[in-house]
Amino acid sequence: MRLILEYYSGSELCSIFRKSIDMTSTPIRMPVAVIGAGAIGRMHLERMLSHADIAPAAVADPTDAARDYAAAIGVPWFADYRELLDRTRLGAVIVATPNSTHADVGIACIERGLPVLMEKPVADTVAEGQRLCDAAAAAGIPLMVGHQRRHNPILRNARKLLADGVVGRPVSITALATWLKPDSYFEPAWRRQVGGGPVLINLIHDIDLLRFLIGDVESVQAMTSNAVRGFEVEDTGAVLMRFACGALATLAVSDTTVAPWNWDLAAGEAAHYAQLDVNSHFISGTEGSLTLPRLDVWRYDGRRGWHEPLTQSRTPVHRADPYVEQMRHLRAVAEGKEQPVCSGSDGLRTLQAALAVQDAARSQCAVALV
Repeated sequence: MRLILEYYSGSELCSIFRKSIDMTSTPIRMPVAVIGAGAIGRMHLERMLSHADIAPAAVADPTDAARDYAAAIGVPWFADYRELLDRTRLGAVIVATPNSTHADVGIACIERGLPVLMEKPVADTVAEGQRLCDAAAAAGIPLMVGHQRRHNPILRNARKLLADGVVGRPVSITALATWLKPDSYFEPAWRRQVGGGPVLINLIHDIDLLRFLIGDVESVQAMTSNAVRGFEVEDTGAVLMRFACGALATLAVSDTTVAPWNWDLAAGEAAHYAQLDVNSHFISGTEGSLTLPRLDVWRYDGRRGWHEPLTQSRTPVHRADPYVEQMRHLRAVAEGKEQPVCSGSDGLRTLQAALAVQDAARSQCAVALV
């Protein structure tokens, strides 16, 4: 029998339309729209072009560059995302617009019955993020947040190692996010203004990584600085976090340092970064320690104590593109086969922790998360 899957917008989303005679043929790829064709939107589109499970159905972005890009890859273009949603049959939508538009764009998709993969952060404020999450919950429509590191096999193996007790009880975590952004990066004005700095653009990924591995954040202390570039936005930050389990984490972030210690260079998730043989995250516990992304485990074999020799082991992991896996997961969630790895409410808790860093830096007081 041939299986034909037909996807619609609205309430008929992701339903199986009919079956015919060849059951061995490959199902049709789910049509997915991308709203926002900046750097991250194009990254999604490029992967979708050759993805086994989903295909680019349309692009919405009012710029001439986006129109030309859509024409180059042979995908319909719309200046207005609402027109795209009303005129295109879809199985899901990826939203990669500016943060301040996330709630409105996401709710427009949800109102049409379309599952949403929202690029991080889920919104620009907690209130807007909550409005989006509430709309998804009320409609019963899946809302996912694009913290793609959760789909990396390195992190999935790390989470299993921690669950298996290789470090015992986590006690102390050190995370580094230090690199150099070129001067050209700051040509857009918003990257020199509050909200466009490494805390919300970059460190939020490391906060989500630690939440995925260690659990929820209980309180935050922080200091930030703009001493190097002198922009309105920070270029460096130092953060102390207490997790609900009692573990303490120290996070350092800077986009003005010549340094290799960050996840992007260490993990090799994207081809446009040269992968380096370094670690960026260090998790220490009562029974052992674990490094990321190399997955080195340090433990005592016999007697314990600082005078005794430590043993080292490593868990090799096959490399995989987490964005590709995230798209496979998007289809599975849209079809009701899987639950979101990072739901809207989960992404909202990561946003709360990242915004608490900024609040703590401004107030110079600890900020508690409820």
